Amino acid sequence: MGTSDETTVSERGGVTIPSEIREALSIEAGDKIRWTVEEGDVMVEVVHQREGVFDDFEPMSMGGDGGTAHNTSGEER
Repeated sequence: MGTSDETTVSERGGVTIPSEIREALSIEAGDKIRWTVEEGDVMVEVVHQREGVFDDFEPMSMGGDGGTAHNTSGEER
C-alpha cells in the first residue's frame, strides 16, 4: 500500500505537500509538480530540477569567435 495524506487548499490555490510524501519522492525546493486531469482523475508527477546536471561536460568548440550561430550539425549559419 502506498502513502496517503490529506491537505487543505489555501485561498490562493496553494497546497502543502506533506513531509512524508516529500521525503518518499525526494521532492526538494525548486522541483516542479506536473498536474494532469484525465477522465475526472488527477495525476501528479514530480519533475526534479537539479542544478549543475551538465557540470561534468566539457564545452565543445564550434569554431569562430564565439559570437557565431551554428546549427545542430556544427555548420555556421
